[in-house]
Amino acid sequence: MRIDSHQHFWKLARGDYDWLTPDFSILYQDYLPEDLSPHLQPFRMDKTILVQAAPTIAETEFLLELYEQNEFIAGVVGWLDMESPSYTSEYRRLRSHKGFVGIRPMLQDLEDDKWILRKSVLKNIELLVEDDFPIDLLIYPHHLPAIVQLLEIFPSLRAVINHLGKPRIAEQIIKPWKEQITEISSYKNVMCKLSGMVTEAGQEIQTSKIEPFVQHVIKVFGPHSVMFGSDWPVCLLKASYQDVVELLLSTLPDHLTDSDKAAIFGGNASGFYKLNL
Repeated sequence: MRIDSHQHFWKLARGDYDWLTPDFSILYQDYLPEDLSPHLQPFRMDKTILVQAAPTIAETEFLLELYEQNEFIAGVVGWLDMESPSYTSEYRRLRSHKGFVGIRPMLQDLEDDKWILRKSVLKNIELLVEDDFPIDLLIYPHHLPAIVQLLEIFPSLRAVINHLGKPRIAEQIIKPWKEQITEISSYKNVMCKLSGMVTEAGQEIQTSKIEPFVQHVIKVFGPHSVMFGSDWPVCLLKASYQDVVELLLSTLPDHLTDSDKAAIFGGNASGFYKLNL
């Protein structure tokens, strides 16, 4: 079973994608299942994980509707207000839907780099820990110290770093990201998505610039704690779906076995999100 662990859909008329403006050119249009499906087939991608792109429960419900209508969507990583007094009830309501497989607060868009360490948020993360329910972490490198603190508080938290933590690939700045991601990798329930590299790679995508970041992540997490994600359609700012797949394949360490690659391209995502496939 091959799984793309990270892709998005949106419909502009819904009106809650505040970040999505005409400045984003190719992204400023609807992207729906029929637009992605033809790109999955050539790479034998059987399933995808559909990830939220707006900080609203309404968008999560929209994505769950798409899940119900499209067999290739294996699950939805949605959004909830993790500071809201109604968080617990909303979380329980969404948990009752079999397609709801994870939660993602949009940390990269928040002014407070330590938002995730607020008491009200930590109280609600405790519920995720109790349920062993996944959280996707959308962050920049400057958020990594807060994530280290979060994991010190909840060492068993089931979490996945999105897009390698968005290291500064274009500028080839690998420290302190390298040391911080290494520390995070020591927590057994934490994984990392091999996704989003093309949008951090600068004007010209060079494999030689991306490879050190990919190989370090695989070295410290191991091949069974990382997962492929296309980040489609965001990747279209720089590369096609085919380009993204081929780029990752070209940057993987030579020593990986077929079993390792099968884990990266499906098995790990299935286990992390507890998919019933």
